[in-house]
Amino acid sequence: MSLYQIMYISSATGDVSYSQCATIAQTAAQKNSSEDVTGLLLYNGKRFLQVLEGPRENVERVYERIGRDGRHRALVMLRKQEIDAREFGNWGMAYDDPARPSSNLKSKVAALLEQAGPSTRAHFIGTAEMHRN
Repeated sequence: MSLYQIMYISSATGDVSYSQCATIAQTAAQKNSSEDVTGLLLYNGKRFLQVLEGPRENVERVYERIGRDGRHRALVMLRKQEIDAREFGNWGMAYDDPARPSSNLKSKVAALLEQAGPSTRAHFIGTAEMHRN
């Protein structure tokens, strides 16, 4: 089976709370699992960075659904490509609680990116480093 990957970044339209992040992660995991789409979502207090991967039609359908989500704006596709293997076998989400910013977001993201390629890792680590700026 051919696999496809999309990476995008967007800006949050407002503050996203800890409980909202948890809800986003849970809902996305359920919806994406039913579509055979995996990936990683990072919220750094201002921006969302996400990689979606799976069958091409499914990944594109999930990306289109995300584009209609009013919780973010300025959706920019950073990469779309065929891939040989998934970088993220399981859904993951790294986020920072805006009320209690963590100092170890970069470490959390690095642990989730162990199987990711260098370009994907660089995007996520860079975004984690920019959190709360």
